Amino acid sequence: GIDKLQRFCKVARENQLRWAWSDTCCIDKTNNVELQESIISMFSWYRLSSATIVYLSDVTDEKSFRNSVWFTRGWTLQELIAPRLVWFYKKDWTPYIDSKQNHKEDPRVVKIISEITSIDRTVLNQFVPGLRDVGSDEVKKRMSWLACRKTAKIEDMAYCMMGIFGVHMPVMYGERNNAFVRLQKEIMNLTDDLSLFDWVGEPS
Repeated sequence: GIDKLQRFCKVARENQLRWAWSDTCCIDKTNNVELQESIISMFSWYRLSSATIVYLSDVTDEKSFRNSVWFTRGWTLQELIAPRLVWFYKKDWTPYIDSKQNHKEDPRVVKIISEITSIDRTVLNQFVPGLRDVGSDEVKKRMSWLACRKTAKIEDMAYCMMGIFGVHMPVMYGERNNAFVRLQKEIMNLTDDLSLFDWVGEPS
């Protein structure tokens, strides 16, 4: 709601950020062209941001942080690994830890996030999108990050991974499971990594 947006802008201003962008209100989802551009560009926007402010409405302490619904959503995966600087804010809009440091570089926070997501600690801060010069089973490993996540729309399980794999494809809501098939085909064009076919998760 409006209170969340105002608090978000207040935090941005307090951290000397002149501009702020929120995915909850800065994308016109009734405009297909804008929606498609936003989905395709989302990873790079997070990547190039000065800072990413993550509001966790269900977090008050470490226990609730570990169980936050934020870690179960498909779209928040790129929001976690793409930015170079992330600040987590709790339910009352106080920083989860000292807001002046990068929360992804705090050993305690990184340890917890790695345990929650099964994403290696180094990946959280040194992730490189695309599949150039990656090791074997890299596709399978990245797909596994999505295994315990969900999206409201089936197609978004594929679309939220485009930036992570460095692929671009048209966004076509209504195609349902075919979106994931198209994602796999695009990945096949980039790598000979056969671990792609080890993925058995349901794209929904």
